[in-house]
Amino acid sequence: MKYFLILAFALSFIVPVNAQNDSKSSTTVYYLIRHAEKDRSDKSNRNPNLTETGKVRAENWSNIFKHVTFDAVYSTNYNRTMQTATPTAKAQKIEIQTYDPRSLSFEEFTEATKGKTVLVVGHSNTTPMFANAILGEQKYEFMDDNDNGRLFIVTVTENQKIDQILNIN
Repeated sequence: MKYFLILAFALSFIVPVNAQNDSKSSTTVYYLIRHAEKDRSDKSNRNPNLTETGKVRAENWSNIFKHVTFDAVYSTNYNRTMQTATPTAKAQKIEIQTYDPRSLSFEEFTEATKGKTVLVVGHSNTTPMFANAILGEQKYEFMDDNDNGRLFIVTVTENQKIDQILNIN
């Protein structure tokens, strides 16, 4: 519980506030996470569900994000990513939009999400690459396959892109 309060406090400084500007905000904030712990009992299963630990983590993500108002939630179309995104989407009454990282046009995606706050749930290889694409640079490597607690936050304004990583365990 202590960690959730600390994270909520930290997130309150991350979420941009545009109180002085009457026009629509041009600040876009992306929260990117990897799916929670998946069931590894059947190595041939290419679309496993979350484990019980993973389900708890998915609920914890929802608690962590309860002070963030998302305009959209995106997930790849796999059981583990959809199950990770569902508690947050349900709590915020947002329908999950699916994306295919192999065919996604980042230019179209960033244009469609401009000025919004967006959660993107992906995989150990797609989440850091998604952050790289938004940043326009190759900054992050693939995540370790056991890393289910890293949160990438990328804030894009007209003049700059700011990124940070939080480890939530």
